Amino acid sequence: DLLCSGSRDRFIIQRDIRTPPHQFRKLTGHKQEVCGLKWSPDRQHLASGGNDNKLLVWNQSSLTPVQKYSEHVAAVKAIAWSPHQHGLLASGGGTADQYIRFWNTLTGQPLQAIHTGSQVCNLAWSKTTHEFVSTHGYSQHQILVWKYPSLQQVVCLTGHHCRVLYLAMSPDGQSIVTGAGDETLRFWNIFNKSRLQKESRSALNLFSSIR
Repeated sequence: DLLCSGSRDRFIIQRDIRTPPHQFRKLTGHKQEVCGLKWSPDRQHLASGGNDNKLLVWNQSSLTPVQKYSEHVAAVKAIAWSPHQHGLLASGGGTADQYIRFWNTLTGQPLQAIHTGSQVCNLAWSKTTHEFVSTHGYSQHQILVWKYPSLQQVVCLTGHHCRVLYLAMSPDGQSIVTGAGDETLRFWNIFNKSRLQKESRSALNLFSSIR
């Protein structure tokens, strides 16, 4: 029942929608505009990204961040918690950075990082497989699907002509919709069951021949 918002005033406002409107918590940590917020799957931690190039992690009881990550060198808008591995957090940096980075928030340690060649606008994990999707801005405006933890690129989708600023996943986890500055919405069936079943029957799958 907690609702969080961040803005150019650098603060994150946290409200319990069951309480009167004047009752809220103000989280202080960013030095510039807050441009990304994401709750962990268990709703125990909140990750925030800012124009100060910082990625912060908060718990439900503290007014200051419990973890700070400073490796990005551009604004952090794209944030996604893994639904498969507890404490695994991914973040993406802006035009001057172009990296997707992974963090173990249980230990506070950085994990892998990969340079994408474009501004990272959004990140989302597949609900059913160890894959994730990223959307991008300058200069390629592409949509990429990756395997984790190998960070092997599965597919590159093109069609938008401006930054792919918005990303949402269907309830069944098979499709996504993207929105861009070119004033179009595009629908992509990227985590469809037929592709995943085909891959599971691949000759490269060591378990496919076991009876």
